[in-house]
Amino acid sequence: MPNGAWPPLLSRLPGVVWPAVPGQQGLLLAALLTQLDQSQWLPAAAIELGQMRQLRVLLEHAQRHSRFHAERLAGFRPAQAQGLQECLSAIPLMRRADLQSRRAEIDSAWVPPEHGELSLAQSTGSTGEPVSVRRSGLNGLIWMAMTLREHLWQRRDFSRSLAVVRAQLAEEDTERHGVSWRDWGAPVNHLFASGPSYGMNLQTDIVRQAEWLRQIMPGYLLTYPNNLSALLDLAEAGTIDGVGLGRLIQVRTIGETLRDPLRARCRQVLGVDIADLYSTQEVGVIAVECPQGGGYHVMSEGLVLELLRDDDQPCAAGETGRIVVTDLHNFATPLIRYDLGDLAEADGPCICGRGLPKIRRILGRQRNLLRLPDGRRFWPLVGAFGYREIAPVRQYQIIQRSLERISLRLAVERPLSMAEEGALAEKLNEFLGHRFVVDFEYFSPAIPRGPGGKFEDFVCEMKVGAGGTAPASA
Repeated sequence: MPNGAWPPLLSRLPGVVWPAVPGQQGLLLAALLTQLDQSQWLPAAAIELGQMRQLRVLLEHAQRHSRFHAERLAGFRPAQAQGLQECLSAIPLMRRADLQSRRAEIDSAWVPPEHGELSLAQSTGSTGEPVSVRRSGLNGLIWMAMTLREHLWQRRDFSRSLAVVRAQLAEEDTERHGVSWRDWGAPVNHLFASGPSYGMNLQTDIVRQAEWLRQIMPGYLLTYPNNLSALLDLAEAGTIDGVGLGRLIQVRTIGETLRDPLRARCRQVLGVDIADLYSTQEVGVIAVECPQGGGYHVMSEGLVLELLRDDDQPCAAGETGRIVVTDLHNFATPLIRYDLGDLAEADGPCICGRGLPKIRRILGRQRNLLRLPDGRRFWPLVGAFGYREIAPVRQYQIIQRSLERISLRLAVERPLSMAEEGALAEKLNEFLGHRFVVDFEYFSPAIPRGPGGKFEDFVCEMKVGAGGTAPASA
């Protein structure tokens, strides 16, 4: 499609094909997308002004209808705040533990009926500590608009087929044979015609996934980074030629932290790039990759994102901080300065010219920092851990249990010898920079995924600042 142009719209009015008249949901999405096409090019100051106007309305609603926020915002006058940062810095942070223990108080007693039907969005996260929020039809509309924006930014060819491998298909694909639909589904089918889409349960054996992909030969594949990595393993090993992805245009990744080495592997093995999407069940689409300048643009028309250092001050470009979000349109369960527990690196203005703020890279969960006895904390880039050079390991996961003990969880092609275990432990300690006691745990045929189908190759089960083995709470 020409740069900046939409594909032909799908008309839902009988007897009319041109100019197209979409259905009611499509008309609302088209109206939002038209505004988003314009607002993305506004200067950063103008975008902040729009956010501030919406934030004032949200805060006034939360003060009036949410007991939790009435307590937090007692005496606060949103209309008197001079700017976005001044307004936000006066509001205490909201934690995941608040959402777990005080959700009934956080929920608004009244929501504008025009915002549509309320539903419950649940997120288990990788920790298995569930949270849930009420979201309105308005929230769903914003989510769909941002998803369509990402499709259009990437200039996807909707006439091609889409394959989806994810955990949410567990109930639809109970037999793990794959399911199919006539189009890409919502939100695409509200505005555009599309090719077929196919889905497979994430828990399906990876060889079966590869066989299925070879049968359907999709144009686009959406899955989690660790599942993509396993498919690339098959392709590199020559188990299945090209893993059935010879017609692939692009891979889309969601749900887990995407590392640069996986981007490079995908390009080398399959000859295509990855487009990553940062979202959560609680908030929706948070940031989308820039098709021109790399990095992630924040979806600022729907939320405010802060990157905060340890002293709770905003990060400058190049600094790493905690991601704190405010959902500007959730009047049912107001999420105001909600600490997601993720870490990211701030960036400056983008070469593409968009005024939307930018994240250079998303680094992962705070709990995924290795902790050493001397107080140092850092991300262990365990993807570079050369386990295959030592033993026939299909899959691994590293769990820090304490300051002195690490569990190395393995799925292997055959039982390992004591010499191989010793060599793996030695290599891991060299890689981590500390002499840990290494415990081996074996799984067959694969290491189980966490709640929600997510998988993390390194997890620290210690609380920040703890010296024992207490499980993390974030």
